[in-house]
Amino acid sequence: MTKNEIELAPNAALLVIDVQKGFDDASYWGPRNNPAAEANIAALMDAWQHSGRPVVLVQHASRTPGSVLAADRPGHAFKDFVADRAGKESLLITKTVNSSFYGTPDLAAWLTAEGIGQLVVSGIQTNMCVETTARMAGNLGYDVLVPLDATHTFDLAGPEGLRLTADQLATATAVNLQGGGFARVVSTAQLLAASGSPTQVTP
Repeated sequence: MTKNEIELAPNAALLVIDVQKGFDDASYWGPRNNPAAEANIAALMDAWQHSGRPVVLVQHASRTPGSVLAADRPGHAFKDFVADRAGKESLLITKTVNSSFYGTPDLAAWLTAEGIGQLVVSGIQTNMCVETTARMAGNLGYDVLVPLDATHTFDLAGPEGLRLTADQLATATAVNLQGGGFARVVSTAQLLAASGSPTQVTP
């Protein structure tokens, strides 16, 4: 195995986190990064379903007043490319916080029951629910892979006028996850090559 190759377990689970229509509302979220995220997520879903590996869809039901991701808002729905592939997933989780491990049904219990020890974590937002889920998965002892190019996020303001762009936040996530030993940061192309599927990212 070369440096750029990775090995996928036959039952490695793909987590597709919060790929919902509400994140298309630029007036609510502001500037985003990585316009290729959706195509990469779709390619991973196709590869996982083709190979028979489990796919876990995670859907956020926000409790924040006025949120476009609230359960009673149109933005709660999955984006069309996810909805088109839905029905073949192994598990659907609903959550109200950042970590997919605090949702219904219980992700960790399901993974244990299925004997799954390797997770691929994709979705929205890179530095929020994706990073939180990956950190917790690493703490719980899973082998975690994060295809950064199958995630995206938005510019974010912090205290004292601090502000980071979406790209800066994604870079920080990559450093936090791999540098901190929580996960390995990989690419969609590496995962597709390892999956044994003919699926390729659509240009």
